[in-house]
Amino acid sequence: MFNRIPLIAAVAVCALSAPAFADPVKVVAAENFYGDLARQIGGDHVAVTSILSNPDDDPHLFEASPETAKALSDAKVVIVNGVDYDPWMEKLLVAHPAPGRKEIVVGALVGHKPGDNPHLWYDPAYVKAAAKAFVTALATVDPANKADYQQGLAKFDDSLKPLDEKIAAMKKSFAGQPVTASEPVFGYQAGLIGLKVHDEKFALAVMNNAEPTPSEVAGFENDLKGHKVKAMLYNAQASEPAVQRLVQMAKDNGIPVVGVSETEPPNSTYQTWMLGQLDALDKALSPTQ
Repeated sequence: MFNRIPLIAAVAVCALSAPAFADPVKVVAAENFYGDLARQIGGDHVAVTSILSNPDDDPHLFEASPETAKALSDAKVVIVNGVDYDPWMEKLLVAHPAPGRKEIVVGALVGHKPGDNPHLWYDPAYVKAAAKAFVTALATVDPANKADYQQGLAKFDDSLKPLDEKIAAMKKSFAGQPVTASEPVFGYQAGLIGLKVHDEKFALAVMNNAEPTPSEVAGFENDLKGHKVKAMLYNAQASEPAVQRLVQMAKDNGIPVVGVSETEPPNSTYQTWMLGQLDALDKALSPTQ
């Protein structure tokens, strides 16, 4: 009779010696565009939670929930924008320390400080720096998959080439063109393109939830009514009546209006989001045929 015992024993030994599937590395991103970056690079090796992901939320008024603190306590890697954009996240990190957790504060990474324009993700170079730091952190907490993370980084960097090329092409076409903006959301890309941005004090006041001065409001209105700018950029996630009034004024005076957002739209990627907004601005600045 065939002896089954050795076979069963052998299977049991193999089962015991085979490595168990490792759990994904838990990553928490304060904003969903950093979460998207993490997913694109980490793939199946990471489980990503993005705290700010609702396009209807005003990021400057966001308040963290108890679920956010719980997610942080389990995270191995955390990505924070910094520059006072997400102070609620930095406070939570201090209040809920976790040994071995890697924390990436993008603002500090790229040399910006509170008071600077916090919309860092509008500069592809800063996003690349964040991606590189993320891979370094991942490789530290999960060295077994270091090669996969490095490949993911190379693929991600390559995917940003069309964005860099689009910015370079727009700089060639539109450098020096005057525009205005209700908030400095698009500021870094505007600088890369070489646009001349008017009404910056007005934009800073709105971003900081302060009231622009009457002279700042009058200057903005004069730019629109006097056709002194080629386009108006506005934060599509903010709904202040004063800004909406200026949007309507721009339309009434034939000034193209381009909405930009602080949160990556649903069913999008960082790359398609940025390119879509650049395409809209390109169209707005291009002479009508």
